[in-house]
Amino acid sequence: MKVRDILIGAGVGLAAGYALKECTASSHISPEKALKTVKENIQDHIPVNGSWIHMTAENYMKDNLDYKVYRGGISSTQEGETKQMDFIVDAKTGTILELTS
Repeated sequence: MKVRDILIGAGVGLAAGYALKECTASSHISPEKALKTVKENIQDHIPVNGSWIHMTAENYMKDNLDYKVYRGGISSTQEGETKQMDFIVDAKTGTILELTS
């Protein structure tokens, strides 16, 4: 076998692998990353004791705009009282769309 044939085969294989990766890549961030982003953004304002997030993205409409979102919640202790807050975060960007107590 010639070296040229091996290099052509390797090049075709790499190109096919890259194309397959791009086609199957999700345009959403992982739920874990979304939760981490939420906690990092609110930690300066609210102490976070616990948190959870749904692992599947769902459709959500706000202000006549459609989003794919993750829903989750955090718990916080302030002045000796534990409070639960729910959040909705954009699954594409990690932007907090809603935070309710």
